[in-house]
Amino acid sequence: MKKIYSKIESINGSVITVRATDVKYGELAEIETSFGTSLAEVNRIAGDLVSLQVFAGGRGVSTGDKIRFLGHEMQVSFSEDLMGRIFDGAGVPRDKGPALKDNLVPIGGPSVNPSKRIIAKRMIRTGIPMIDMFNTLVVSQKLPIFSISGEPYNQLLARIAMQAEVDVIILGGMGLKYDDYLYFKQTLEEGGALSRTVMFVHTAADPTVECLQVPDMSLAVAEQFALQGKDVLVLLTDMTNFADSMKEIAITQEQVPSNRGYPGDLYSQLASRYEKAVDFDDAGSVTILAVTTMPGDDVTHPVPDNTGYITEGQYYLKGGRIEPFGSLSRLKQNVNGETRNDHRALMDGMIRLYSSYKDTLEKKSMGFMMSEWDEKLLKYGVMFEKEMMDLSVNISLENALDLGWKILASCFDKEETGIKSELIAQYWPNNAE
Repeated sequence: MKKIYSKIESINGSVITVRATDVKYGELAEIETSFGTSLAEVNRIAGDLVSLQVFAGGRGVSTGDKIRFLGHEMQVSFSEDLMGRIFDGAGVPRDKGPALKDNLVPIGGPSVNPSKRIIAKRMIRTGIPMIDMFNTLVVSQKLPIFSISGEPYNQLLARIAMQAEVDVIILGGMGLKYDDYLYFKQTLEEGGALSRTVMFVHTAADPTVECLQVPDMSLAVAEQFALQGKDVLVLLTDMTNFADSMKEIAITQEQVPSNRGYPGDLYSQLASRYEKAVDFDDAGSVTILAVTTMPGDDVTHPVPDNTGYITEGQYYLKGGRIEPFGSLSRLKQNVNGETRNDHRALMDGMIRLYSSYKDTLEKKSMGFMMSEWDEKLLKYGVMFEKEMMDLSVNISLENALDLGWKILASCFDKEETGIKSELIAQYWPNNAE
């Protein structure tokens, strides 16, 4: 039985310090305060001086409060009973359902042995043309959604949660506004997707330390489902809030700051989460999509900057659309050659013409005379943005490819597209003028 300590050396905000032995980093403890019992987590050990982050904060904690170490790290219950449930960052139900305490599994463990991984080679269909057609999401991929504040990134995640062709959705919310939490809950309920979803939600009003637990809980549960042979999509929002929580705790502990006040291990902390993405050779898979907001639309900000070195591309959300020139899926070539024989050629051709449209827009804004070709590009750009880039569009990949041919045929002659003649002969609409 673990020893009970009754003398707290110091209290600094939500961080307390006690002299203790036989404890380890990340171990949980219970603190009996005047407000009740609260969990705390060991986050620094210097000899026998142990620092703990109190989940409920430092309010009500006094130097004479009792501390009992539990002998294990944070755990989460795993079973099929998780489906359709909503929990906070400490694993406590938010949905007024029963607490789950059976089959506890540790969170924050190591990533999967590389020998158990297989090369990503299956796509995840989302019904969103800018993803399925132009930057395909691949099973076991790890991709951030770069966005500025105010963009509909949570709405995008909700759509993906409802439409993605996977077995299980794990939604991890960090620092969510309460309205955003309700939006996810109501949208998934009304869309009939909540029954295959597990939600771990930390709101802006919850303890800071719980924010750090959300990705680990989400990924621990995802890994367990994957070991059962299921394809799991983990949706995280927002990793910048996660990093800001790390910074807040590091400042409280008086750690030496690195770039813009973030702790020096920011890269490794982010990587340890993203590297949980995996496609098992004899089981299921874990795929990660994580929102990363960029303060001031600054891609050099430490969080998106470090993220870019870890992940396999990114989706760039701007103006309510997934921008084709800022977005990249480095693994799409593993799958889009197996979808339909015109996929790659049509994708490349349409993006090339859209780039020309952007140049034409600039010419027009400067007052240059528009040629016949320029007018064709302007017509094409408007149609492309409306029919392809609008996030409300929900069509299958095959229908998106067919739609792409129709857009080209309504704007250009066959020889103007730059696409191979054999593909034009096969897919060019017969009723095209």
